[in-house]
Amino acid sequence: MPAPQVRPFRRADRDQLTDLINTHVAAVVPGVSVSVNTVLSDLERRPEEFLTDPWVGERVTLVAEWRDHIVAAAHLLRYRADGEVGPHYRDVGEVGWFVSRVPASFLPDTEEAADLLMSACLAQLARWGVRARYADGGLPAPAVYGVPRAWPHVRAVYERAGFRHVGDTEIVLIAQVGDLPSAAPRRGIAVDRTLGECGTRLTARASGRAIGFIEVDTALFRPERHTRGSGLADIGNLSIASSAHADGLEHWLLGQAADWLRLCGVDRLLAYEAATDRAAIDRLTSAGFRELTRTDRHWEHRP
Repeated sequence: MPAPQVRPFRRADRDQLTDLINTHVAAVVPGVSVSVNTVLSDLERRPEEFLTDPWVGERVTLVAEWRDHIVAAAHLLRYRADGEVGPHYRDVGEVGWFVSRVPASFLPDTEEAADLLMSACLAQLARWGVRARYADGGLPAPAVYGVPRAWPHVRAVYERAGFRHVGDTEIVLIAQVGDLPSAAPRRGIAVDRTLGECGTRLTARASGRAIGFIEVDTALFRPERHTRGSGLADIGNLSIASSAHADGLEHWLLGQAADWLRLCGVDRLLAYEAATDRAAIDRLTSAGFRELTRTDRHWEHRP
């Protein structure tokens, strides 16, 4: 049986690569898939990463192929070493994402193919001569970042290659909009809608004073990318001030957001919290959220 071969990505690989990426996305976020256009755009530029993406000096995409079948793929980034780049990213090489098939009867040893591809990734990072080597799993889909617990095969590849999880663990939560609390009127409290930092802001006011707000982002997908699963939004910010009116205000604001999201045609809402913030997680679960996955952020190569 022929061994898998590693080579640079070619445009003719685009459909197979998109299928491989979508199998990984689907294991994290239900009902979401990305288009070929989304994948190709992500290989060239990540417009949502408006802070770090301009710091990238070089991008390389590699695939492992067996009998014309793409069985693994990786996207590498080299951040520039000049003073415009943030200190944490300066002169760093990163495996931006890594995806691979799991064992199947019709495929060769997928671990062998994945390890072969990872060896090629490390060789590319060595050629770049970067000062540090990082890894992530940031695919071009909402809530897919770090290394999700739904990808034990990717975690195993990273660990066999010498990458170690050195950052935080976050919990991704999801709620059906219909399960969120109601937005029944509250005496003395009004809500207004404005543009916020991370989406549409709904601000609760008492006697004209802001006592809390929630921001929901309904633009998780760029229109030209034609992504399936666009009935998703996420919570960008949720803040409650200390106030005599604050009791239950968080649930009330979630209800206000639910009303707005229904008008937007959104039926599911995502939220993200540090795994160590048990109080925040409990508040969300009491409002109808449930844990979707845990994801481990920031991996560093420590052979």
